[in-house]
Amino acid sequence: MVDNYLPLSGIQHFAFCRRQWALIHVEQQWKENQLTAEGRIQHETAHDETRGESRGDLLISRGMRVISHTLRLQGTCDVVEFRRDPQGISLKGKEGLWRPMPIEYKHGMRGIGTEADALQLCCQAICLEEMLLCAIPVGAVFYHSTRRREVIAFDEPLRERVLHMAEEMNEYFARGYTPRVKRKAGCKSCSLIDVCLPKMLQGSGAASYVRQAIEEVNPP
Repeated sequence: MVDNYLPLSGIQHFAFCRRQWALIHVEQQWKENQLTAEGRIQHETAHDETRGESRGDLLISRGMRVISHTLRLQGTCDVVEFRRDPQGISLKGKEGLWRPMPIEYKHGMRGIGTEADALQLCCQAICLEEMLLCAIPVGAVFYHSTRRREVIAFDEPLRERVLHMAEEMNEYFARGYTPRVKRKAGCKSCSLIDVCLPKMLQGSGAASYVRQAIEEVNPP
């Protein structure tokens, strides 16, 4: 892997909140809460490379490292399924042709983060296409809370958003740039809320922030 390539998983943070992404990847700040801890444990299980499987016309690879020199991103796929397909690619040590399909595991459920999940999955597909010299039309996100897969089609608009975001991420990182606060509903569940301090930094100052915090605990 390339030392100066950014983690592809960061595209999900970037889509959710550019400031959150910059705090993590530019300023190297991180705090864990219950949601991030549960997600980390789930990903550690999915990335267990000892749990590869073969089921007839299906091969399952876990924790597969991927990279894209076009996007200048690299990372790890939770799962890549290879299904026997006459339009697929050859694999070393395996007979026949196989079509790859990335599968991303998420702790929550389909909802607010769906677009960010699709962007991350499409990013993985672009990496795989570049590495394996093939076309990957779809992937899937498995949501642990619902125990269901959501199939994602990698159409041109989605691919364009991935390309533009990758360019923006690399530009921000090269500049060492952290965007200003833009408060949103998702701030409350962000593990970096105490580092970001969205209320104080977007408000009229520290005094206003403290007064509002007191009122929330002890409403008039």
